[in-house]
Amino acid sequence: MAKPFQYHPLNLLLLFFFFLLFMVVVSIPDSDQLQYSQSHVLFEIQQLLNYPQVLSTWNQTTDFCNTEPNPSLTLVCYGGDLTQLHIISDNCWLPQTTMVPQSGFSSDSFFSTLSTLPGLKVLSLVCLGLWGPLPASIGRLSSLEILNMSSNYFSGPLPQELSSLSNLQTLILDHNNFTGQIPAWLVSLPLLAVLNLDNNSLSGPIPFSFTLMENLRVLSLSMNRLSGEVPNLQNLTNLQVLDVGYNELGPHFPKLLHTNLLILVLRKNKFSFDIPEEISSCYRLQQLDISFNGLTGPFLAQLLSLPSLSYLDISGNKFTGVLYGNTSCNDRLAFVNLSSNYLTGELPRCLQSNSSTRIVQYSGNCLSQSNSSAQEQHLYSFCRIEALAVKITPHERERKSIKRSVLASSSVGGTFGGIALCVVLFLGVRKVYAKQTVKTPQTRLIVENVPPAYTLKMLSDARYISETMKLGALGLPPYRTFSLEELKEATSNFSSLNFIGEGSQGKVYKGILTDGTVVAVRSLKMRKRHGIQSYRHQIELISRLRHRHLVSFVGHSFECYPDDSSVRAIFLVQEFVPNGTLRSCISVHMTEVVSGHKFTWTQRIAAAIGVARGIQFLHTGIVPGVFSNDLKITDVLLDHEPHVKINNYNLPLLAENRIQVCSGAVHTGPKEQKRGTANGDKNDVYDMGIILLEIIVGRVIMCQSSISIAKDLLQVSLTTDDDVARRSLVDPVIHKECSDDSLKTVMEICVRCLSNEPTDRPTVEDVLWNLQFAAQVQDLWRVDSNSNQGSPFKSTK
Repeated sequence: MAKPFQYHPLNLLLLFFFFLLFMVVVSIPDSDQLQYSQSHVLFEIQQLLNYPQVLSTWNQTTDFCNTEPNPSLTLVCYGGDLTQLHIISDNCWLPQTTMVPQSGFSSDSFFSTLSTLPGLKVLSLVCLGLWGPLPASIGRLSSLEILNMSSNYFSGPLPQELSSLSNLQTLILDHNNFTGQIPAWLVSLPLLAVLNLDNNSLSGPIPFSFTLMENLRVLSLSMNRLSGEVPNLQNLTNLQVLDVGYNELGPHFPKLLHTNLLILVLRKNKFSFDIPEEISSCYRLQQLDISFNGLTGPFLAQLLSLPSLSYLDISGNKFTGVLYGNTSCNDRLAFVNLSSNYLTGELPRCLQSNSSTRIVQYSGNCLSQSNSSAQEQHLYSFCRIEALAVKITPHERERKSIKRSVLASSSVGGTFGGIALCVVLFLGVRKVYAKQTVKTPQTRLIVENVPPAYTLKMLSDARYISETMKLGALGLPPYRTFSLEELKEATSNFSSLNFIGEGSQGKVYKGILTDGTVVAVRSLKMRKRHGIQSYRHQIELISRLRHRHLVSFVGHSFECYPDDSSVRAIFLVQEFVPNGTLRSCISVHMTEVVSGHKFTWTQRIAAAIGVARGIQFLHTGIVPGVFSNDLKITDVLLDHEPHVKINNYNLPLLAENRIQVCSGAVHTGPKEQKRGTANGDKNDVYDMGIILLEIIVGRVIMCQSSISIAKDLLQVSLTTDDDVARRSLVDPVIHKECSDDSLKTVMEICVRCLSNEPTDRPTVEDVLWNLQFAAQVQDLWRVDSNSNQGSPFKSTK
């Protein structure tokens, strides 16, 4: 059965493109007459087709090269050759029998006839009822650059003869009945930029060879029967549109995210893992539809603030997380669908406005009801239970079922039997360790230096630590408990040669675990005596702080007093970040510079975005959030990429044992006026403003007076809108390589962050949005500069 033609936005875009192309080319005057042999070919085509009706007007006096173009028929000539032929029906909804060619129609004869037009570069045969297999004679149209045969009834596999069209740049075969697999030989079309195979019956995987099609800009494969993983498309840096909706692809999210992507449609497939955080860096993304899959993990609320996004649909997945009323939205958002997930919290106020230009759908979650027009929601407990179920694989369910059976049978012995079993377990563990000769630090239980009364407690702690292991990501090992012996071995018994430094949050040592992992071990001496139980919630919080822009924790260890088993010291094990601080890549007099050069403006914006994302995670990525972190640019470290990672954030465990030291950083000023929980988020925004200030001016900021002077200078340059004044304030190393719009945006958000009143400061979401916008306009400016003048500045990609 024929598939109905749909006016997909991509089709309309392409048709509009072709219309413009026609108008430009037709406007070129050409007094040449079409060669007689080619006129004869057009009369043959007239005989083979019976639609559209405009073909019936052709006769021996028709001047083909000078006919007026219309929506159904356009011919373009150059030098006596026919170069473009467009025959497009405007009545695709008519029955098939109305449009089908004459009964003696042969697709092979038809394309053999067309192949006698040696200069034909553009061929459009749309919605003409053409049927049958696409013949091998199509390969003889060697000059073709654009081939559009949308909305016909072609069937069978794509013929390999298409690979002979070495000049082909656009291939549109959507809304036909092609079958078989997408051929790998499409990679042999070196200039192909647009490939549209929507709405056919193609099956199998997307060919791996597509990873080599570096000129591809539009790849549209929706409404087929494709299956398997999407190949890694990260090398396709020109790709702007990817539409693979309504297939059976998955389960992993495609690897293709880069800043040139405009449209991404993955609707109704089998993607079932987390979406990568990098998607929030696609600043040009205009349409994102990942609905009706099985995607899990926290919803990335920063998607709402992507500067170019107008359409967002995540409905019908298993996303979790808490939404906040003060989350920012992009003003361009016209359609948002968050329905049928496991979201909790409050619908962002920017989505609650009764705007006639924005459609917002959010039913089927567990959001709080704040108005009479609120959409239907589940109880909070529903999302809590379902979110936990998402994290349990079938194999894990089976294992948990077995464990429940074992526990049920063990309870028959009663309480006394349970106590006896625990004693036996403890004694057995001690005996095993006494005889153990082979080290297995990854799995062994920790009983050395811990009194018997706490052994069972540490065993039970494994339950909540195992939950936090699920939060591990970004290549980090699972969070676990270390033995003190392991950490002594890793740090050469906390040797002075391994000593990194000492700050307000304890001494730090470099360590190497038995598997070769390099870590940093922070030693905290407890000021008060408490049992291990007292630190459970604090350790649980620490174990959840795992994010690509935080120096994340990978484990901990307790050292206890032998007399009363209270905790003497806690050792926190963190990932080791080796490449210095952000200040070392920015400030003028610093000599410790990564890779021997200072950061470019593009790199500085990227670093600022990373810091903002780290702060955002501290505020909203965990419950309760972590606020008033007293952030300094020297606490922003660099890894190998280099990516920025925030170190020394405000954990209760660290705050209780903080040592007052002189760090030479700014500790006074407006942010200190109200450093309570109520303004904790705005205190961090103020700290972000100081970091932005140093990023802009490229000088070390050491005191409050320096902040006030630099802020006032920025404010004056913005108020007077003086480009020269603005650039005079910028680090001389980068002042020539930043666009005025990008620089102005960063300066404006910096000044707002440094407002004296906390209520006047932006949210961290606003800061992130502005920085992403600054990165976008800088990228566009750089592309324009390179295309107009070559490439005067070194690439920072």
